[in-house]
Amino acid sequence: MGAGLKLFMKEHLSYLIFQLLIVLFTLMLYWLEGFRNFATAMYSIVMSVILIGSFLTIRYMLRRRYLKKIVHLPTQMDDALQKNAKTLEYYQTESYMHELYKLYQQEVQALYTKQTRQYKFTNQWIHQMKTPVAVLELLLQEESLDKRSVQEEVDRLKRGLEMVLMNARLENFQEDLQVEQVNLKQLVTSTINENKRLFIANKVFPEMKIDEEIVVMSDSKWLKFVITQFITNAVKYTFEEHKKMSIEATKQGERVTLCVTDEGIGIPKSDLSRVTKPFFTGENGRKTGESTGMGLYIAQEICTKLGHELLIESEVTRGTTVKLIFQH
Repeated sequence: MGAGLKLFMKEHLSYLIFQLLIVLFTLMLYWLEGFRNFATAMYSIVMSVILIGSFLTIRYMLRRRYLKKIVHLPTQMDDALQKNAKTLEYYQTESYMHELYKLYQQEVQALYTKQTRQYKFTNQWIHQMKTPVAVLELLLQEESLDKRSVQEEVDRLKRGLEMVLMNARLENFQEDLQVEQVNLKQLVTSTINENKRLFIANKVFPEMKIDEEIVVMSDSKWLKFVITQFITNAVKYTFEEHKKMSIEATKQGERVTLCVTDEGIGIPKSDLSRVTKPFFTGENGRKTGESTGMGLYIAQEICTKLGHELLIESEVTRGTTVKLIFQH
């Protein structure tokens, strides 16, 4: 007896017993009413057994291929996509398994993509962090230590550490989210002050035009990281000295728009639609050699999770404007 037939018999054993009990119960009722014909009773039992047996045989033949498939352990995931059902019940079961397989494949692909992105980002980040470490080692070998140069390299390390930390926290964004009323001018002022050495080193001058009464609903920590990315990019891609970077906020009804505008080299039109993609560095990234291609990607992810809209406008040699739109 095959494994499929054994499974079928176990599944229908209770059904067979139930049908036989019904036949015996019916004969007992006739017997209590005075019916005593033994030959007719035996004929009824035999016919009932034949009919039940025929029904189960046909039922088994319809399910044989499906039962044969499920009694053997699969050797590969594609086994779940086999179609052997011939009854509505098993056809629905196979459809359920196929949809479950699709969901599983999507989850596996998402996990693989996430791990690949994390691995690539970590490798690029480590490679870039070697530069400030190497510079620090060279500075330490000099007789007179240039504290300003050391501080610049330390700041580069801090910004790199902040980025990799925020990238790791993105995976558990909801657990690290605290939406509150944020005074935009205070937050931007604090961000500029924390990056003042970056402005001084690159001789870029920040200008801020934000009303003190403008308040937005956001997470101050995540929002500060996003604005920091805009500021560092604006400074990093401004190669000429004595240029300006302006930060301006406007309010129209419930809509607040924060604009960060620089006078840098701008973004080529061919790269503009891809600057928020992971690991995309473009022409500008290759010029500096410091881009991981993750800064604007992480900023875009944060804005999406916070419900803010991020727009980037740019013109080569004229500069770039990054707009962050808050809607209550």
